[in-house]
Amino acid sequence: MTSIKEQAAISRLLSFLQDWDNAGKVARSHILNNFIETNQGKTAPELEQEFSQGASLFLVRLTTWLRLTYMTGSCLEKLLRSIGIFLSSVSSNRYLTEFLEVGGVLTLLEILGLEKVKEEDKKESIKLLQVIANSGRKYKELICESYGVRAIAEFLAKSESEETQEEVQVLLDSLVHGNPKYQNQVYKGLIALLPSVSPKAQQLALQTLRTAQSIVGTTHPSIVYCVLNVLRTMHLEVQYEAIELIKDLVNYDVCSELLKGLVDLLIPSVKETSTLQPKILNDSTVLQLNTHLPVFLQQAAAAKAIGVLARSSTSLAEKMLHLRVVHNLMAAMGNTDHSNSQRQASLTLESNAEDLYMKIDSVQVDILATNKVNVTTELYRSGLFYGNRSFYFGSHDQDVDLPRFQGDMEGKE
Repeated sequence: MTSIKEQAAISRLLSFLQDWDNAGKVARSHILNNFIETNQGKTAPELEQEFSQGASLFLVRLTTWLRLTYMTGSCLEKLLRSIGIFLSSVSSNRYLTEFLEVGGVLTLLEILGLEKVKEEDKKESIKLLQVIANSGRKYKELICESYGVRAIAEFLAKSESEETQEEVQVLLDSLVHGNPKYQNQVYKGLIALLPSVSPKAQQLALQTLRTAQSIVGTTHPSIVYCVLNVLRTMHLEVQYEAIELIKDLVNYDVCSELLKGLVDLLIPSVKETSTLQPKILNDSTVLQLNTHLPVFLQQAAAAKAIGVLARSSTSLAEKMLHLRVVHNLMAAMGNTDHSNSQRQASLTLESNAEDLYMKIDSVQVDILATNKVNVTTELYRSGLFYGNRSFYFGSHDQDVDLPRFQGDMEGKE
């Protein structure tokens, strides 16, 4: 026999459930507000005590209403937060199982792709997916098996809220850890995000890729092209993350391809630069606005990345010398259409670079742009191309005369 106290508790539970069942949207919204306010942070045993060992009866009503109304967005944020109280409570395995058995993961993923659903609601869906993913490997696998990586990555690319995008990054980072069966899937999803038009999505994808790359170990064939293409960005925070990833990638099997790609970017093709010029800019009476041509932004970023790599490793610097990097850097210094390309190239050449590019005249520009200088590894090792000194360019169609070059350098010091 149950005690009078237990009977009263059961009676209160039944009354509460009946109120919910009979309530409309407005009344249910008030019920959810009260539930969130009074039960946030409670453990599973505390929730059971609150609901007289019948908390699951309320959870099933919440999940049922979610499945019926998520496409319309009715009270969706409050509803997801209420479900989150159950799923995030300590010792919540029972609640988690009940939620997953009714297709909870699929519902959360579908919410991310619905245009009518508010950004705040989708953010709550991401938080619930975080809770599920953090519950263990089998739950991460369930999300991935439900085509979750694609849905989550697409949402990151389309989201207009940086705060929400950061929550998505946390989720993707969780999915790549402790998930050997699907870590490659997450890794590929992050690479697919690199061409995104959202700078924040690119930045977060690059950050997470550094972690994913170290976990996966092997590189994907498309990663070099995708990362180099990101260097076209005008957003410095994205460029920074791209260069940080490049610093990591040179330690993998794509090192040679990556270095060659960087060196090649220093001399954009004529076809590429000409197609970026609108016809109106051919009019001499129109102000020439070449500052942000993507190919020139990429050229400047490549010069900067090469400098970072050369200063970090003598071995990398020597490999780039074999690719005629000095020739290409000098050509980039001759790009009068983009001063930052000139500046970054001269900085990488370590040649009193802060203002050198501003002092060269038109003749020197032509010499730089058409130079045939080929610096050997031996010349590099002599230290002449790795110090804060001024260059003597010499004749642009002849090999560098080392004794004359050295004598001129000593005379300038």
